[in-house]
Formats: sequence, structure tokens, C-alpha cells
Amino acid sequence: MLILGLAFHYHDSSAALVKDGVLVAAASEERFSRVKHDSGFPKLAIDFVLGQAGVTIDDVDFVVFYEKPFVKFERLLLTAMATFPRSARVFRESMQRWVTEKLWVKSLITKELKIPKAKMLFAEHHVSHAASSFFTSPFEESAILTVDGAGEWTTSTMGIGRGNKLEIIKELRFPHSLGLLYSAFTTYCGFEVNEGEYKLMGMHPYGTPRYTAEIYELLEVAEDGSLWQNLDYFAYHRSATSTLAESFGTHFGRPPRDPSLGDKSLDPYYCDMAASIQRVTEEILMKMINHLHRETGLDSLCLAGGVALNSVANFKLLRDGPFEHVYIHPAPGDDGGAVGAAYWAYNHLLDQPRGPALDHAYLGSENSDDEIRSFLEAHDIPYQYIADDEEFLDYAANALADGKVCGWFRGRFEWGPRALGSRSIIADPRKSEMKELLNSKIKFREAFRPFAPSVLEERADDFFEFPNAEKHFPGRFMLYVCPVREEKRSVLPAITHEDGSGRLQTVYKETNPAYHRLIERFGELTDVPVIMNTSFNLKGEPIVESPAHAFNTFSLSGMDLLLLGNFIVDAEAKKQIAETRFHLRHEGDSVAQMVS
Repeated sequence: MLILGLAFHYHDSSAALVKDGVLVAAASEERFSRVKHDSGFPKLAIDFVLGQAGVTIDDVDFVVFYEKPFVKFERLLLTAMATFPRSARVFRESMQRWVTEKLWVKSLITKELKIPKAKMLFAEHHVSHAASSFFTSPFEESAILTVDGAGEWTTSTMGIGRGNKLEIIKELRFPHSLGLLYSAFTTYCGFEVNEGEYKLMGMHPYGTPRYTAEIYELLEVAEDGSLWQNLDYFAYHRSATSTLAESFGTHFGRPPRDPSLGDKSLDPYYCDMAASIQRVTEEILMKMINHLHRETGLDSLCLAGGVALNSVANFKLLRDGPFEHVYIHPAPGDDGGAVGAAYWAYNHLLDQPRGPALDHAYLGSENSDDEIRSFLEAHDIPYQYIADDEEFLDYAANALADGKVCGWFRGRFEWGPRALGSRSIIADPRKSEMKELLNSKIKFREAFRPFAPSVLEERADDFFEFPNAEKHFPGRFMLYVCPVREEKRSVLPAITHEDGSGRLQTVYKETNPAYHRLIERFGELTDVPVIMNTSFNLKGEPIVESPAHAFNTFSLSGMDLLLLGNFIVDAEAKKQIAETRFHLRHEGDSVAQMVS
């Protein structure tokens, strides 16, 4: 049985294909369209997942959308009426979008895919989140917590998964939302909503949580973690352009930080505010999971929703919370809704048996050696090819140990927002200058932004306070920030954050043998089986998908080497291209043009 899951019309459009209970492919549209956070109909992602499985849309049994548009439309209508006339502008603008396009999802999908309407199904937004985590987890029975900005009406749910069934036992409703609260402080600290939350998380170690009491003055939080927000301080429920009411800045005594400042003015006040909302978020989440544990009596927890991308909070929930086991899907945000919608239909609705647990995120496209060679030779890009894997990985490990920064492009690209050793920029974590170098000359982004360590799973506890790493799948998906062991912080200065932590990725040999062997070989050379890893993209761009995207990013940055499969392109190739006044740019899926 084939189930196609779709998510689009908000942000991070995606498609996923489940075949007989196995997730065979999943991808966000932005990887192919090259539009960051692409929200449009995911035609390119659909073509990819079907092609990966070798099927056509006619072979698909059901197509499932990740939320219910008419219920979401109801929320918009009732909220606009409740806040009129202040909501007049947002009502007008949202109605223009909804009445002309967003409301007619069934017609859009059936028209684009040329399928009968009988094949269409709709899941609820937070049910899709819950299904994405539970049905891909290794747990036969688990408590489930979903937390995000908002779905249709729901902003958070507590539930239970048993076998192939889900049960939602509690929910929190719009406009009261932990996700929207965190996004409000994202705006206040000068970052863009749905884009800058991870920047806020990255900034918080530079501050002290001295404003938690002032934040709690805006809220009422119950013992089960449910919250009520004083809406006099917020505007997201009635404004198309503002998240915060003017009284928000008045309450804290400072206006929102100017977003145009970037990192030129890392004001200690806003760092303290970032630390404060991070602390409040963690405390509310802890209340939620403590209550959920009391209600269910279970020892396993599945997390989902955009708030589950808060890797700092995730680790504290694992370390200090009541659950023995925690699982988080590699794409817990809206993109993962496509996976959840497909699994909800396959397991819960159609009563099919569970498939295997998802222990890796390598579900995207890949390129063969012949495809890479064809690309390089078509554009006269000089290269070196080392056919033997061990010899090639030895070359790459030595290059890292010599201080070279490398673009690493190998195998199927990663599902979700994290680069996990398929489309990564990698470097030596022992060199303290690497953090500044990568931020300023390669990623072109804020100087305070941290970098992740990729560590052999079997050696993780030697360098990080993360025992029994093999039991914790979220570590493989870079969804935990945990302490670097104190004696190792001077060994790993480039990946150790201001508070002594690191957002680690544990690398499992069975699911990414080449990346595992690269780190292992680097460890043999340096006694440090850890490498510095960040996503293979420039600021504001999606992670690269094809060799053309990879070379374009390489040519625009300060990287020393591009490692495409077993092909090596060095910095001289960039110079040669520049000297001939040609520059390679990407266009579409795989087409590259030489433009002057």
C-alpha cells in the first residue's frame, strides 16, 4: 500500500511517501525549488518521492493532507470577528488568500495530481505531528506531547500511542500557545518569526535569565503546563504585520530590538531576554511532561511540533524529566506533518501494522559517480577522483586535520532542517578560530551562531555528558544540546558554546558508514573522533541538493575543498572559473547555466 503525505500553504512545504509501513522518501520543496521555507504546492518534492520509489501517482492508494483547511478557516473567521475592528486588515488580507486558494486544498491537489477526490484524506494538524513521531518511534506504547504555534485551533496536545492507534487526551487552544509565546520573543529580540527561533536559542547562553518574573506576569501557567496569555500584550491574533502590542515593550521597558542590526549590536539586555524566555519555555515544558507522565504512567515519550526543535529544552527534558526514553522525529515541525499525515492514514485510519522505527534521516535524493563526473566535465571544472573509499576518506581526514574547510556532499540528503553528514560543511573542531572563520567567510551569518559537533556514537560519552548514546535516536538527528565534558572544552573550542554545551550529532556506523569512517579516521590522526559540522548552504539559502548547488555554494564561499562523493574539487577551480568571468549558478532541479 502506498500513501502520499503532503504539507503546504504555511511554511516548509513537503512530501513524504510511505510504502507498506516504511518511509521510503521525504523532502521539503525548498531543496528543489531553492526558495527558503517554500510554502507552495510541493510539486518537485512529490515528483522526487514518487520517483525514488519507482512509482507514479496512479499507483498511490491515498493522498493525505496534514491539516483541515475548513477548520483553520473557521478559526481565522471567529478570531477576526472577536477582535474587530483591530483585525480589519488581517481579515481582509487573509480572506483574499483563503477564498482564492488556501480553502480549496482538495480541488488543488486533485487537479495538480489528476487523482479522483475519493483518494483524498485530511488529518488534523496536531494529529499529524503526533503520528510523525509515534509511528516512526521504536515504542509500542508511548505518551505523546505536541507543541507548536498553532494548527487549526490547537496549539498543543497530550496523547497516547498504542500499537497502530493514537488517542489525544488533552489539548490547548489558540490564541494561547507556547510556540507563539517563544516566537513573540523572537520578534522582540530582533529576529524573524518562523526563521529566527533557532537564532534566539543560539543567543540565550550569552545572557542571564533575569527577566523570568516579568515574563510570567504576562501569563498564567497551570500545573499541567497549560497557559493563558494576557492578550493585551500580543498582536498575532489580530494583526497581519505585528506579533507584539506596543504595551509589550512598555512592560519590559525597552522597545523591540532593531532587526537590521544583525550581530553588530549583541545587546546584553536582549541576550538576557533570550535566556529568560528559554528558561520559561523549559519550565512550562517540564510541567507538561510531568503531568503527562502522571496521567499515563508510561516510561516513553514522543515529542513533536515546532517547539521540539528546541534542542536545549529537549535535552533537559530527557535528563531531568520523568520519562526514561524520548523520541523526536528528525523533522518535528510543519514539514514533518507530511510524514505524520501519511502514517496516520496508514496505521490509525486503515489499521495497517506498524513498520520499522526510523533510525536515520537519509531520505532525500542522491547522485551517482557518473552523474557527478558528468556535471564536472560538462562545465570544465578540474577535479581529482579517488576510487578507493578508504584512500579517499584518509585524504579527507588529513585535509581536516590540516585546517581545511570542506564541503561534504555524499549519499541521500537529510530529511528535516539539520545537516547530518550528507550535505554538510565540515572542519576541525580543535581550532578555536574555525567558529569565526565559518560564520564570517563561509556562512556569512551572525558571529554568535554556534556550530555542531558530529561524534562517533560509541565515543559520545567520552566528550559529552551523554551516556548510552546508542539508546537515544534524537541524538542522531542533532536534536539535543548537552554539556561538553569540562575537561574536553579546551580540546573542542570551535563547537563548545558560551555555556559549555554543544548541539551534538551522534553518528551511527550502520546508517552513514562513510561519514562514520571519516570521523573515525580523523580521530585516529588527532585522538579526537569529533568533527565540526554545519549545513551546506549560505545564509538565507536552503541546504544544497545537487552537485550544481554544491559547486555554486562552494564557489561563493571561502571553503578550501569540495568533496562530491569521491571527487575532490579544490579552491583553484574557483579561481579558474572566476578568471574566465563565468560563474556557475543553479536553475531548477539539475540544470546549471554558465552566466557572465
